[in-house]
Amino acid sequence: MEKIKVEASVTYDVLIGTGLLEKSGELIKNKTGVCRAFIITDDNVEKLYYEKVNNSLEKSGFKTDKFVFKNGEDSKNAQTLINILETMADKKFTRSDIIVALGGGVVGDTAGFAAATYQRGIRFIQIPTTFLAAIDSSVGGKTAVNLNSGKNLFGAFHQPSLVICDTDTLKTLSREIFLDGVAEAVKYAVLKDESICSDIDTDIEGAIKKCIEIKRDIVGKDEFDTGERQLLNLGHTLGHSIESLSGYKITHGHAVSIGMVLACRGGEKMGITQKGVTYKLINILKEFGLPTSCPYNSEELANHALGDKKRDGDSITLVIPERFEKCVLHKVPIAELSVFAGE
Repeated sequence: MEKIKVEASVTYDVLIGTGLLEKSGELIKNKTGVCRAFIITDDNVEKLYYEKVNNSLEKSGFKTDKFVFKNGEDSKNAQTLINILETMADKKFTRSDIIVALGGGVVGDTAGFAAATYQRGIRFIQIPTTFLAAIDSSVGGKTAVNLNSGKNLFGAFHQPSLVICDTDTLKTLSREIFLDGVAEAVKYAVLKDESICSDIDTDIEGAIKKCIEIKRDIVGKDEFDTGERQLLNLGHTLGHSIESLSGYKITHGHAVSIGMVLACRGGEKMGITQKGVTYKLINILKEFGLPTSCPYNSEELANHALGDKKRDGDSITLVIPERFEKCVLHKVPIAELSVFAGE
């Protein structure tokens, strides 16, 4: 089992290995002590892993309850959040208890925001069950739900107390869901470590470890996303627009894949990105089976970007690669986003 320590406003460990769900009760007990645990999951993950985690928690002395919502981005909304909070209040959970987020990014983000807001904040545990959640959304303390106007507009920073990443859960992922995580892993490769691309097929635990270590180092310097942490948004600003414009039919990782290509291509047009970087990135993404072409025009992307939380007046900050392993933040006027659309 690998252990990575994250030092932010809360210091916590990320545990990576096989067979960890069966040990999750003891691992959580060592961190929080025995208390009540409110397990939040979706209807897909419940069938696969709820019983295993619940049994482990009960064997370690926890008293448990659960909340299950329909899988998918459509459930990541304010009503689901309110339903969770009302259920916890009805069941008389207190600030000394914990939330356990068992699932992918939608579950982790929603459960984390519930933890941030219930009685002004309680502890929570992340147990990611997708590649994307393992390497990205479970670490760093960003929690949120979506509003009609856009993705992650209603949220808070709230660090977990522990992250338990059981790599056995990746075996049950569909290829499409696994690819969402691959896109995020390629993001880390472009940001800091190109070797991650080859690790995805040969050493998945090593790829997870490298991605988390990169995020740990960045979050440790900029927990609240005011500077360097914005680099982690590579492909995300335009990617979120693509997701939302599609009604979330284009999933997060697939949208980020397209967003990274748009950032590189626009960067080359502006003379920021070295020639050939876009071609190299497209080839890597295509080898994994990820999309590289945007189905929306510059006007659609620009209109949607007006609602992005990273917008500052009439400009928005994009992450643009200069080359692999070297990216910069660049403020772009909304009116000039057209340079990032098209072939």
